[in-house]
Amino acid sequence: MQVKEVFSKKEQKEFIDFPKRLYANHPDWICPLDKDIETVFDPNQNKFYDLGDAKRWLLISEEKTIGRIAAFYKNESGKLSGGMGFFECVDKVNAAHLLFNTAEDWLRTNHCSYMDGPINFGEKDKYWGLLVSGFKNPSYQENFNFSYYQHLFESYGFVKNFEQTTSEIGIDEFKSERFFKLSSRVLANPAYRFEHFKMKELDKYASDFIHIYNKAWASRADFIAITKDKIESTLISLKPIMIEEAIWFAYANNEPAGFIVNVLDVNQIFKHLNGKMNIWSKLKFLYLLHFGGVNRVRGIVFGVIPAYQNLGLETGMIIKFYEEMKKNHPQYTQAELSWIGDFNPKMHSLFEALGAKTTKIHYTYRYNFKG
Repeated sequence: MQVKEVFSKKEQKEFIDFPKRLYANHPDWICPLDKDIETVFDPNQNKFYDLGDAKRWLLISEEKTIGRIAAFYKNESGKLSGGMGFFECVDKVNAAHLLFNTAEDWLRTNHCSYMDGPINFGEKDKYWGLLVSGFKNPSYQENFNFSYYQHLFESYGFVKNFEQTTSEIGIDEFKSERFFKLSSRVLANPAYRFEHFKMKELDKYASDFIHIYNKAWASRADFIAITKDKIESTLISLKPIMIEEAIWFAYANNEPAGFIVNVLDVNQIFKHLNGKMNIWSKLKFLYLLHFGGVNRVRGIVFGVIPAYQNLGLETGMIIKFYEEMKKNHPQYTQAELSWIGDFNPKMHSLFEALGAKTTKIHYTYRYNFKG
């Protein structure tokens, strides 16, 4: 077996194409879009290169690729972190360990003391964690893998750092009567108001999002303040899979206080595209998008600033979302709620109260370097 660093266009293409062969006979795997993976490793498009660096490798045996891995480090406000991701491998422990060794050696040379994985060289809402339970219906930009990967990681010495759960609820399973009662007080209070996102007012809602995000997550050890150009570009990129009435903001005494962001689960369409987004694929995408290809929305971020938590704003936004979707978009009958870390028991309790059921569990592992 030989490990080769990815340099050439041919090697970059092989890094993208290897999983397509590895999962060719897996009925539940959905091919990620080529361009989404390419963007992660493009310094001109991924701003995390301003904080660190990334490398990719292929594992070759008898002139055939049998594995791949990426490693990356970031230096955020003086905190150096190492990670690995985009790991794919045949079911051979020695092959997997050779890939892990390669990532570890490179991270050590860049003064890292540990390796988290599998994670993304970017935001946590994409390609984060190893799937250990619920090997069906992978969502867009969500890690999916063979069940044997857990053994490959743990046999190397990776230990679970935290877990993320994904829950799902059908519109008919939602405990609406209970939540209408819970939300009636906050909806009737003139100090509070609720608005859904409007693309024509992008500047306003981007500013409101930043205000809420930077206050709601400020206490997290890994917090990095979000910038306006970042959130504006993100919201614009979400436009093709966005329903304005699925994104809600809560205001308390005219201060932006909370948001809930849901988008269409377009993996229900991407499973037909084999990772490509050429002209034909775009036409196919638009056809399926408008003629019954999608029946599920996916919650990707939900937050309320600490000063206004436990006042009912969460329930108010959920009820507004539920009412608008049932009234104006009845074709969407399922909602997926992701991803919630085990360090957030309040959100787990809320989802349980809604009637949601856990469908997927991902582990984020950590391997502390020895010596």
